[in-house]
Amino acid sequence: MVNIVHRYDSECLPANYITKEERVSYIQNSLANHTCSVTLTVPKKMKHPIYVYYELDKYYQNHRRFVKSRSDQQLRGDSVSNLDACKPINTVNGQNIVPCGLIAWSLFNDTYNFTVSGGSTVPVNSKGIAWNSDIKSKFSSSLTPKNFPNNNSTGSILIGGAALNESAPLSEDEALIVWMRTAALPNFRKLYGRIEQDLEANQTISVGINNVYNTYSFQGSKKLVLSTTSWMGGKNSFLGIAYLTVGLLCMALALLFFLIHLKNPRPLGDTSYLSWNKKNPDHLRS
Repeated sequence: MVNIVHRYDSECLPANYITKEERVSYIQNSLANHTCSVTLTVPKKMKHPIYVYYELDKYYQNHRRFVKSRSDQQLRGDSVSNLDACKPINTVNGQNIVPCGLIAWSLFNDTYNFTVSGGSTVPVNSKGIAWNSDIKSKFSSSLTPKNFPNNNSTGSILIGGAALNESAPLSEDEALIVWMRTAALPNFRKLYGRIEQDLEANQTISVGINNVYNTYSFQGSKKLVLSTTSWMGGKNSFLGIAYLTVGLLCMALALLFFLIHLKNPRPLGDTSYLSWNKKNPDHLRS
């Protein structure tokens, strides 16, 4: 398993933007040039499929207000009586927003373009990145985005993250589906796509990044991750450490109880062992 992790949020800023206020002003300026290029070197051969992730730190998707700001009924295409749970991203100019809520509104919108040495473009497949259960049962195949604030700058609602394709149903927007499966921890990775060709050792990859997602307001970080998998799956150090810790603890306790049992075995079936039986032998005859 091979992993390449590259933090780019600071690298993709003008050199003279140092303070938080300057960085926020830059990222919110729609007229500024937000493109940048970073170079990655493949440490050893990466066999396809190569998974491309974006990683965010200090981003609390598990915040109660954030998690509740959605309408699962609306996402399934069911009739909805009100969208109060989605406030303030529920209506615009008196019309319902589809999909409503803070989660959809804050959809990650940085983009990546890969080019290997020699100038050939490396395509990234963004299909098949979401869970099938989410696609089939949680997102409608007939409902399309409407009045989505990120698609139109008019109105009183501020622009959040990515725009949505208003001609495609929600079940086909897998980037949205991946984003709306909220993370439990403030540091998380989400799948962006798959590279379906091998990358050779020491190969140089040039990545063109459109750096537009605002993590500067809360001083979070953004990272680009390229990773392969093994027969054991992908890299998740937290779960691996947790499973090993619990497993070793259980083995240690089992060994401890076994040694105690060997030293002081319980005399099963010996009623004379019970002091109460010695004092009251007649109870055995009843």
